[in-house]
Amino acid sequence: MMDASLYAAFLVAAFALCITPGPDMMFIVAVGGRGGPLTGVTAAAGVACAMFAHAVAAALGLSALFLTLPALYHVLRWAGAAYLLFLAVRAFRGEGGPAGAGPVPGKGRRRAFWRGAVTNLLNPKVILFNISFLPQFVNPDLGHVREQFLVLGCTITVMGLLVDGSVGLLSGKLASLLRRSRRVARGLDCFSGTVFAGLAVRLAATPK
Repeated sequence: MMDASLYAAFLVAAFALCITPGPDMMFIVAVGGRGGPLTGVTAAAGVACAMFAHAVAAALGLSALFLTLPALYHVLRWAGAAYLLFLAVRAFRGEGGPAGAGPVPGKGRRRAFWRGAVTNLLNPKVILFNISFLPQFVNPDLGHVREQFLVLGCTITVMGLLVDGSVGLLSGKLASLLRRSRRVARGLDCFSGTVFAGLAVRLAATPK
């Protein structure tokens, strides 16, 4: 079903993309820094699930709507920026992970999962990435085009989860040590807020 040479090239390209610091990785670092190791890993799982959803959408042709409805791109872009700004305000105010607190259990981890998923889903650039990147490694002559898309989507999802999960775990462990100081804990909240705000500005200011 898959072209072996194309799939090998995809593995190399996908790994390079996954280890390159980007908005998702910065988001996971910020969440892990506030909530602890397991929260960082949970946020990475949310991002991974959203990535797979994007791959499925690309396989079904839903992502092509962005090519015919430019307004949809901008609506989603501003919605994503607004959500990130909301997270930034909460971080600056010390909400959702109070300064000086340890890792946020249960509900906090579920919140981290959904924040990771929503942040990625509301990023139209990820959708456009799937439209332009995944088709390069699909061989229509072999048939089963949708299945090829899904294999590629599963591959990059697992690879991204392993990389981002490791990043979230390490950032959370480091933050757990630093949070013993209330001053440092407050600094971590400010760092997280700055990251969220920066990602919001980046998403809103960069045109299609």
